[in-house]
Amino acid sequence: MSKKLFLLLIFLTSCSEKVDLIVYNATIYAVDDTMAKHTSVAVKDGKFVYVGDDTVTSKYSSSNIINAQGLPIYPGFIDSHAHFYNLGFLSDQVNLTETSSLVDVVSRVEKFNNVNEKKFIIGRGWDQNDWTNKTFPINKLLNESFPDKPVVLRRIDGHAYLVNDYALDLAGIDMSSKVEGGEFIKSNGKLTGVLIDNAMRLIDDIIPEPTKKALLSAQEIAFENGLTTISEAGISRSQIELIDSLQKAGVLKIKIYAMIENKTEDVDYFIDRGPLKTERLNVRSVKVYADGALGSRGASMINDYSDRKGYYGIIRTPIDSIKSLAFKLAGTKFQMNTHAIGDYANRFVLEAYGDALFNYRDPRWRIEHAQVVNEDDIDLFNQKIIPSVQPTHATSDMYWLYDRIGKKRAKLAYAYQELLNQSSVIAFGTDFPVEDINPIMTYYSAVARKDKSGYPDDGFQTENSIGRADALSAMTIFGAYANFEEDEKGSIEVGKSADFIILDNDIIESLESRIPLTKVVATFINGELVFNRRYN
Repeated sequence: MSKKLFLLLIFLTSCSEKVDLIVYNATIYAVDDTMAKHTSVAVKDGKFVYVGDDTVTSKYSSSNIINAQGLPIYPGFIDSHAHFYNLGFLSDQVNLTETSSLVDVVSRVEKFNNVNEKKFIIGRGWDQNDWTNKTFPINKLLNESFPDKPVVLRRIDGHAYLVNDYALDLAGIDMSSKVEGGEFIKSNGKLTGVLIDNAMRLIDDIIPEPTKKALLSAQEIAFENGLTTISEAGISRSQIELIDSLQKAGVLKIKIYAMIENKTEDVDYFIDRGPLKTERLNVRSVKVYADGALGSRGASMINDYSDRKGYYGIIRTPIDSIKSLAFKLAGTKFQMNTHAIGDYANRFVLEAYGDALFNYRDPRWRIEHAQVVNEDDIDLFNQKIIPSVQPTHATSDMYWLYDRIGKKRAKLAYAYQELLNQSSVIAFGTDFPVEDINPIMTYYSAVARKDKSGYPDDGFQTENSIGRADALSAMTIFGAYANFEEDEKGSIEVGKSADFIILDNDIIESLESRIPLTKVVATFINGELVFNRRYN
């Protein structure tokens, strides 16, 4: 080698920029405006500084270089509607999913108690729709097994509790108890221990808060599933402040878009101070409940339930209160995110939004769930109102949906493609722990409209399935847009936060049947490896 060439090589090497991380030899879906594909990225100070081809190693140098061996890379998944705080509880709760009867439920609680000896037992996941007897249970068996400690068992959709008499007494609930927007189920002149929607709040007041350890456990579950940002659908000021403190201490690294629980004092506190924004926390929205859920017949319907004649569901927040809050928030920088499942709830919320947002250009208010929308109301969705939906709700509810609301109304349910056409943006979430936290199942449910076993063969109401590219956008850049964060995350572009994931299967190109088998190989937040199956 000539002296001149040797000196040139030294010069070129010394000119390469030092970065914190280089990943090359990948299939990178940028999810940008052009839906470009790349093979390499470089990260410095938590941001992408290069997105392009494998010449990255001639332009940048790093002590941390990953050969992705052709695996696909996507922006970090954003869960646009979930309950991170509640997931924290799960590490210390009784798992009641896939129980076959009340006897099965009580048996699981007894086994849990034998191992854990808790002073306060919490469980989640029962669903009477899966039992032979599909009526709501009565707590007699629960009282017999647990006469001297509180037991609170949340229904799978989170909109009903089954509790023992000890818990009822502790919460001060008796036959004279009443609450607007909820129901204390009774039978033969006695409380059954089943509480619906707002009636649950009296029990909530006696439930212990999850510990720091529980929240960190929830974070690990999120990272394992490729989640880098979670929209927390309704928490209190004190819970927000705990998350903020843990993030600032460097132990909670997950990014949170927190919706403020609709309590006047908490809402006013944040309105007075304006949105709270840090690198990992964003507080600029209010979560409101218009109605309940279909599974517990709490969803507010225009016409009565097919399997409960004369019953129309529950309005959890009075319509006048929703209207007044809408006008109150319209004059602020805070977004209104309203849970609306039944077609009547969707109607009056959409009308309230339309009235309040008449003079506002880009509010990005959200309808959370938008499960059943009347055909006369679908055009009330527009670019000001974002549908925030959970595709696995469709594939969880499809087994009993026709019994609950009939085939004609069911055709207007979970209409995701139609909602996307109306609003141009749709945000995907899981509603975990109501549903499986795994966003791959969210994606599969949206594009295939099937459950994890591949049922039904032809898919459920596939006229409203979402194309693969749009489904990926709904889990990334659309989710960021719904959080007012599209300039900082949601796509792999220079200048944005280096939140990205590596999967073991290309969900854009693979066979449909392989999608549910997909695993997360690695998860990165701000370029930091926070979950790892393969890389050291």
